[in-house]
Amino acid sequence: MNLVIENVNKVYPNGVKALNNINLTIEKGLFGLLGPNGAGKSSLMRTIAALQDPDSGSIKLGNIDVIHQKNELRKQLGYLPQDFGFYPKVSAWDLLNHFAVLKGITNKGERKELVSALLQQTNLYEARRRNVSEYSGGMRQRFGIAQALIGNPSLVIVDEPTAGLDPMERNRFQNLLSEIAEQTIVILSTHIVDDVKNLCRKMVIMNHGTILYEGSPQDAVHRIDGKIWMKPIDSSTFSAYKEKYNAISSSMVSGSLILRIFSEEDPGNGFEPAPVGLEDVYFSAIVNNSIN
Repeated sequence: MNLVIENVNKVYPNGVKALNNINLTIEKGLFGLLGPNGAGKSSLMRTIAALQDPDSGSIKLGNIDVIHQKNELRKQLGYLPQDFGFYPKVSAWDLLNHFAVLKGITNKGERKELVSALLQQTNLYEARRRNVSEYSGGMRQRFGIAQALIGNPSLVIVDEPTAGLDPMERNRFQNLLSEIAEQTIVILSTHIVDDVKNLCRKMVIMNHGTILYEGSPQDAVHRIDGKIWMKPIDSSTFSAYKEKYNAISSSMVSGSLILRIFSEEDPGNGFEPAPVGLEDVYFSAIVNNSIN
């Protein structure tokens, strides 16, 4: 079962074009949707999840017409939004059981077995009697995935799931997503480059509602290999360098400001070839649209 998005457009009443002719075919596995805040990622996720209609275009999950068969889509959908709310003073077990009832699992024995299995899968079983309000950020995100998996969905959407997590929780959450994606379409919407680099076989880079790149992270890096150059500079000269060169990023390394630029040829002036990573692809696309 594939998710097929064709010619999808969305303009909000304030005139912002949130989605600009989006065309994607997403297969089983982890698919990365990478872009800065305001890129249109959440607008696309909400449209796929049937929380809002596009102005034009079509979206199909297998044989389900997402726009016209919203209830059928919701039976196949697991969704973890960026801001996941929870009831105060309710245990993880009771809350997940409540969500299962809302999802239509009325058999008490079946529901108990399901809730137990999901808490085991997300490594929360030992903490099942604790209130979700007492969970750490990482535990809450894992609980969010547990509720998203109720009903064995064919499509799981997670929006900025690792933002604010410490490295250990981020790694645990990444492993959980990889496990889920073996059997399911998982769309990972994020601005964290490492999440996409570590997890996704396919990805898009998106900005201002438009897809700037579609393909694999490896192919994206290959496209700009040999075209990124670096040089330590004095911070007072940054503006001058930015005017003269196709600057994509700068960072402090061991107390020195390192400028990275995109150039098809050796720019000279002390610039040296830089090792290329997915972050360079991201900045090249967002700042200068220079990877196609």
